[in-house]
Amino acid sequence: MDNITIRAYRSTDCQELIQLFRDTVHHINLGDYTKEQVAVWAPVKLDTRAWDNTLTNHYTIVAQEHGCIVGFGDVDEDGYFDHLYVHKCYQRQGIATKIADEIERYTIQTKTEQLTTHASITALPFFLQRGYVIVQQQSVSRADQLLTNFLMKKDL
Repeated sequence: MDNITIRAYRSTDCQELIQLFRDTVHHINLGDYTKEQVAVWAPVKLDTRAWDNTLTNHYTIVAQEHGCIVGFGDVDEDGYFDHLYVHKCYQRQGIATKIADEIERYTIQTKTEQLTTHASITALPFFLQRGYVIVQQQSVSRADQLLTNFLMKKDL
């Protein structure tokens, strides 16, 4: 993890982050969701302009190793921790922890008192270990699929 650097998001990163997101969901989250569910969660075609708009308007950070993007995360101005994804080949190396540490540090610095997130089944243990608590389990409808996630919060 010593080779991992964190930097601010740039619009030129957008396509690579979308690909990282899609690959991660289709490989890592497939352990907790069906093929049909991941297909609607991370479809082949995503709106790059909408993604860039969201990531630009949030505090978005990118994790790199030797210049290659290996993860990213973002939080909005209200403390909603929107994305946290690590490349499928870089799982369990402390990258998500490094990203979440920076997101939480930034959020505390902005005087936000609480973070919320919608954690997947896959991400649930990670967030629980970081002190987030489950507010409620949810079923989210995407296309013709129901996906389970968890509304979670953490007081800062």
